[in-house]
Amino acid sequence: MKLIRFGEAGHEKPGLILANGKRIDASAFGEDYSESFLANDGLTRLAAWAETNAATAPEIPAGVRIGAPLQRPSKIVCVGLNYADHAKESGMEIPKEPVLFFKATTAYCGPYDDVIIPRGSVKTDWEVEFAIVVGKRASYVSEAEALDHVAGYALHNDYSEREWQLERGGQWVKGKSADTFAPLGPWLATKDELADPMNLNMWLKVNGKTVQNSNTRQMVFQTAKLVSYISHFMTLLPGDIISTGTPPGVGLGHKPPVYLKPGDVVELGIEGLGEQKQTAVAAK
Repeated sequence: MKLIRFGEAGHEKPGLILANGKRIDASAFGEDYSESFLANDGLTRLAAWAETNAATAPEIPAGVRIGAPLQRPSKIVCVGLNYADHAKESGMEIPKEPVLFFKATTAYCGPYDDVIIPRGSVKTDWEVEFAIVVGKRASYVSEAEALDHVAGYALHNDYSEREWQLERGGQWVKGKSADTFAPLGPWLATKDELADPMNLNMWLKVNGKTVQNSNTRQMVFQTAKLVSYISHFMTLLPGDIISTGTPPGVGLGHKPPVYLKPGDVVELGIEGLGEQKQTAVAAK
């Protein structure tokens, strides 16, 4: 299934994209896509509801805002330097273990919402990323068990303010957590939607120019390893997001570096996970 949410920010309703591409309102299912929904076998129950009701459910009108495909998660865990060639362009060593950091959940937003360049920012950067959505509570799980704890996958843009991330001391979270710095979606694809999540083409354009072009098979640490590894340091809850790192081509890696300015348009996509588009605007 492909789960979507639509409507005004903060008041989104649940929906589905059917196999024929039709977008339907799933409000009659009676639940939003939340931690509780996933924890209580919501995907199975939603599939059963859709089998009976999809044909008669109202269609989502064209032009309606699409939000993030899940309610705000308990946490967004990110993996740094998880593509060897991105580590090289950043001037850093390929990690021997996954590098972990957090994004504040207040950065979470929809896939077509504007990206707000924060006050005082001069180095706002882009990062196309493959995101794992946790479906079942995970604590100390093995790699063999890890995928049983995954609900599905989504497209994420891990926006970063590089000065705050790298030049202001402390942890990376300062450069990762500004409002609108975590657009997710447009949909959550359940595991059955992707034949091989570790072989998906991914790309990102700025003002129509392709700057990132890679494939998830280039990841240093792949899905099962990441879920298992992270679960040994913290409990992962249903709906939590694991963003798995970006390939080369970020603004920091250009010579000289290139960063976003108001009016710039960022477009990105991952095979099977849809596309996003954000316009950069200055913070008010």
